[in-house]
Order: sequence, then C-alpha cells, then structure tokens
Amino acid sequence: MVTHSSGNHGAAIAWAASRRGIPAWVVMPANAAAVKQEAVRGFGGNIRHCEASVAAREATCAAVQAETGATLVHPYNDWNVIAGQGTAALELLEDVPDLDAVIAPVGGGGLLSGTAIAAKSLEPTIKVYGAEPAGADDAARSLRSGRIVPQTDPRTIADGLRSSLGEKTFGVIRARADGIGTASEEAIVGAMRLLWEKLKVVVEPSAAVPLACLLERSIAVERLLVGVILSGGNVDLDRLPWQTGGAHAS
Repeated sequence: MVTHSSGNHGAAIAWAASRRGIPAWVVMPANAAAVKQEAVRGFGGNIRHCEASVAAREATCAAVQAETGATLVHPYNDWNVIAGQGTAALELLEDVPDLDAVIAPVGGGGLLSGTAIAAKSLEPTIKVYGAEPAGADDAARSLRSGRIVPQTDPRTIADGLRSSLGEKTFGVIRARADGIGTASEEAIVGAMRLLWEKLKVVVEPSAAVPLACLLERSIAVERLLVGVILSGGNVDLDRLPWQTGGAHAS
C-alpha cells in the first residue's frame, strides 16, 4: 500500500499493513513533525519524503506506485476512508444522541464528509460544520464559490489541515455540510492549551481547530448542544507551541 500523509493517516496505513504482513510506503513532507515520522516507522512504514505541497505528495505517490506496484489508499478522497472516518460521529451520537450540531476539522475533507454522512443519516436535522485554520481556508472558499479552490500556500501550525479537498469530499461537503468556520493561529494554540489544561486531553493543533472556531464564534451555534470531534494527538512534547522556541506557523 502507498499513501501520502502529514502523519496520522500514514501511521494508520502502516499499522494496517503490518497486521496483514504487507509493505506500506508513506509519502510525507520533509518537514513533517518528527513524532509523526517516528510513529510511521514504528508501525513498520517506509517513508518517502517530498516537498510540502499537495502536488509534490501526489507526484511522489505516483512514482512509488510505478516503482513498487503498490495500491494507493488515498488519505481522504476514498469512499472507504470516508466511511471509516465517519464512525467517529457514529460513536459520538451513540454517547450523546440529542446533539443539535457536530463540528469536525477539515483538511482534505474525509473526516468532515464521513461525519456529515453518518450524522445526517441518523438525524437529518442535525447541523454539521467544518472547522479549518484561517491560514488554510480553501474548504471555506470552495464552499462559497461552488468549486474546489486548491490549497496553494497554507500557513498554519495545524499541519494535518493543509491539504486540498478532493472531488468526493467536496461533493459530500457541498451537499451535506451546513458551513465551515475558520480560526486564527492564536485561537488554535489557545484552544489546544485549554484542552490540555482543563480536560487533560492531549491534542495536536489540527484537533484543536473546532474548539478554536467556537471560541472565536466563527460558527453560529449559540444555544445549541454541540459535539466536537477531536482528531489527532501526535505532538512533539519538546516543542509545544506555547513554549519559547516552540512550533510556529509555516
């Protein structure tokens, strides 16, 4: 199998491949977080580095496929991946069935697409929103324009949300999502720290974006019972963003 990923999907593919005794190649940006690269290698994945752009990821994946004959498992523009990611919303609604709204982070759109399909299949009136960094707001712009607006120069600490939407995910989001909010870098870091300090939940910046949107009120959910999907907790503990010399937007 081969995929491209900033880390989380790649680690999952490496783990699944190792369970089946088959090789996995994971194309990752050369500047991907060290903790994410270590996770991929720890599960037996073979990393191929590339430049930090969607085009470079896809080109390197194609080269690996040509070289190895591996099957591509796209990180988000794949119906099986979308269905699998939608199980997070299923579990959330099993625990809290009377939610008025659900918010999920959006990068390539797999998680938001799966969330929208699962949530609205169970409860057609529920609101489903995406959340993304203001410095990587291609999904919000795509939804407004009615066409995919490619991600060209993402500038955000939320490395898991720097991808562009795919044709499948954009179609689902356009049909089923109720809107997409955006959050500033300061709010993302603040939300991440709040989750660590108050809930004792270790999340990476990408996972904190939905809460950041709530804190900045970029999604209109006043007086609603809202569920937030926290996705991703791979963090370099020596470079936390609120520490001196910590991670910064790039």
